[in-house]
Amino acid sequence: MNAILSGAAAASTSAATPAPTILACGAWLKNAACLLQGDSVRWTKLHGDLDDPANCLALEQSVAALLALAEGGVDAVAHDLHPDFFSTRLAQRVAFDLAVPAIAVQHHHAHVAAVLAEHRWQAPAIGLALDGVGLGSDGAAWGGELLLVDPTRRREPEGWRRLGHLHSLALPGGDVAARQPWRMAASALHALERGDEIVPRFGADVGFLAARTVQTMLARNIHCPPTSSAGRWFDAAAGALGICRAQQGEAEAAIALEQMALEYLALEYLAQPGPGMEVNHYALHADGRLDLRSLLAVLFALADGGDQQQIRRGAALFHLTLVDALAHWASQAADLHGIDTVALGGGCFLNRIVKERLSAELARRGLRVLSPQINSCGDAGLALGQAWVARTRYVAVR
Repeated sequence: MNAILSGAAAASTSAATPAPTILACGAWLKNAACLLQGDSVRWTKLHGDLDDPANCLALEQSVAALLALAEGGVDAVAHDLHPDFFSTRLAQRVAFDLAVPAIAVQHHHAHVAAVLAEHRWQAPAIGLALDGVGLGSDGAAWGGELLLVDPTRRREPEGWRRLGHLHSLALPGGDVAARQPWRMAASALHALERGDEIVPRFGADVGFLAARTVQTMLARNIHCPPTSSAGRWFDAAAGALGICRAQQGEAEAAIALEQMALEYLALEYLAQPGPGMEVNHYALHADGRLDLRSLLAVLFALADGGDQQQIRRGAALFHLTLVDALAHWASQAADLHGIDTVALGGGCFLNRIVKERLSAELARRGLRVLSPQINSCGDAGLALGQAWVARTRYVAVR
């Protein structure tokens, strides 16, 4: 698919020097690659997740087709920071074969950069990158990130800086916790120093042996890597409210949580928060962390009543509090750094409540809000951000 960037994806190059042509190989989930040539973006089809060998083969074929379309060849190949992604290994192999640089781009930097590229934004911006997971520059699992992204690299020599992140939760069992939201709810209980409630709360539903095992893993920090993922906070909320204990498909718990919230907002809550819907259940720490643990404590209390309307209320409260917290977090960073623009990227912005209400609240605070209009906010649109960052870095070293 061809597209012309709706806004300046080109790095600062003179009229006499054409912008470098960049091939970007995308991420692991919902993979799509792209070719950035001038202001034109050529996309491959959406291949899907790269745990399927057929999708890997399709990506190889699509990359070959893009290379054939690159007039004058490509100057660099961009890829995710994760070294084990098939898309990363393919990018490195193609770069080696073509004798051009392979440029790694951190996942959440790429999410925000994709938004800036689409809008041709060439000034520093505060970025909110919220998704399920992406490898951080420190080797940890990120996913709830507050970034300063500087396309000009004048303020930030690396082009970006992590300003803060969501308070990290443990992933009991690693990746399996992303498929079983009750584990994230258990992790939230542990983070609230209420780990002794894990077995009585979840044992009857998931099995007492499984609940005891997770409780022990969290207590002893065994196979419990930390993550700042916004997606896992959605899972924890859904698990705490009993909306979803285990999910078969991606984001099933988050979607169910959003639906419950929409039902409550449509029927009970049409304007501003009223009594009992205060949204101040969060903390901003001096180290840049946004901490939602007190919000989860409220959700557990609402779930204890067992009333479905209280469950819906909890789902709505989670969304409204998250929006208020994100707006406070981003606007505080914008004021501190003298920036008037916030870019929203990452798959969590497929959530209509979060995207629409956060955009409105940031605008109310006098900030310009950039969000994807043409490309996906999730991993399907990530390659554009990779290409845009790689182009800027390529120009900077030439």
